[in-house]
Amino acid sequence: MGTRLSATFTQAMDPTTLNSSPAGTLLTFTVRETVSGTNVPGTVAMNAGNTIATFSPTAAALLPNTNYTATVTTAAKSAGGTAMASPVAWTFTTNAIALTGQAPVNLGTAGDYVIFANTGIANATPCIGTCITGDMGVGSGVTSTAITGFALILPVSSPFSTSAQVNGNIYAFDYATPTPTRVTTASNDMALAYTEAAGRPAGVGPNPNIGAGTVTTQTLAPGVYTWGSNVTLGAGQTLTLSGSATDVWIFQISGTLTTAATSSVLLTGGAVPKNVFWQVAGASVNIGAAPALFEGVVLAQVAINVGNQAILNSRLLSQAAVSLDRTTVTQPAP
Repeated sequence: MGTRLSATFTQAMDPTTLNSSPAGTLLTFTVRETVSGTNVPGTVAMNAGNTIATFSPTAAALLPNTNYTATVTTAAKSAGGTAMASPVAWTFTTNAIALTGQAPVNLGTAGDYVIFANTGIANATPCIGTCITGDMGVGSGVTSTAITGFALILPVSSPFSTSAQVNGNIYAFDYATPTPTRVTTASNDMALAYTEAAGRPAGVGPNPNIGAGTVTTQTLAPGVYTWGSNVTLGAGQTLTLSGSATDVWIFQISGTLTTAATSSVLLTGGAVPKNVFWQVAGASVNIGAAPALFEGVVLAQVAINVGNQAILNSRLLSQAAVSLDRTTVTQPAP
């Protein structure tokens, strides 16, 4: 679960010539066990620019400690109808020990950023000193004018800008190469990660619709938790996620996510924020003002809004905009 392989092309391709199913057709992007030659069933999806083909297995996860060969054949053609001159193949070996719990969501290159937004990043009140730790970026076609409140510093012909408020680099589509390609790929990877998180099997047993969307002080074990509603963590409430450094939490929320200013999301037992994923389909994610504390990777289909001086150990990945207000956001350790 969570396995994806990508092939990147130097020009736009004809997506109808890149496939791995159904059976009986000419397969152009395949993954096989190297020794046995057994084909791994899967599907191929192209990014918006038709330059990246991503293979996703449709059955069980790949076997542990097994060598695989991925191949793109000469039947793959460019958008202009030109076939590849020769096939391209590469091999890889899976981990020796299979994951027994939930696998982390694959963020791809979107995981290179502490904040990434497809339409813009705004900081209502400038920070006093540094408050953002990690790189920031905006999506394909979005210029640096969509990043406000950071007093950006852009050297001539630089692929990134800097800010006194950010311990990292800032990337926008109008910066020097390779940044336009880089932010386009990150935007596509962010969308794939959101889809992957939303597509994980929904929570079962006690995990669906906890509190009918009103979350109170409690401790949650690793797993998938699913709500078909808005979710609110109210004033004075603390949600504790208790587990090890390899445990994973995925929160699937069909509505909005709102946490109050005096609420907290805390990790215990060695749990780490990079393994906590908040997939939110509703109109917004709203994190309360200080002293609000929040942990985990936010995958938002729409906007992310964070209150004044809140503290987050997070990645904020929005398919719309991110709005901050002198917010402290620290990228989780890799």
